[in-house]
Amino acid sequence: MANAGLELQKAIYQALRSGAEVLGLLGSAKVYDDTPQRTEFPYVTFGQSLVRDWSTGTEAGHEHVITLHVWSRAAGRKQVREIMAAIETVLHDRQLTVAGHSLVNLRHEFSDARRDPDGETYHGTVRFRAVTEPQV
Repeated sequence: MANAGLELQKAIYQALRSGAEVLGLLGSAKVYDDTPQRTEFPYVTFGQSLVRDWSTGTEAGHEHVITLHVWSRAAGRKQVREIMAAIETVLHDRQLTVAGHSLVNLRHEFSDARRDPDGETYHGTVRFRAVTEPQV
């Protein structure tokens, strides 16, 4: 059976790379799990992910907590906030195709924007919660 966490990440990756508003704000499909060196700002990276057993007495399932990071060097938080809003639009309550699994729900939990200690980079954090069930 396909790994639920990996398959959900693939589905999120495809949704972000095909979301016109996200692409427009990033300038291209700059969504990474492993960021290439010298990547131009802004871009999005996958952060920490957590998968927990969410099975019931009769049904198997997983709960996922997915964190995405938005990186910008534009002045102020505006660009980071716009990208986070576009990500929320693309993912919140959307029905994504997750190979080998049914996506029960995908919900935005929070977004946070702050300046990094280097004084020139703005960093946004966007967290989602999802539940998947294996397809039988």
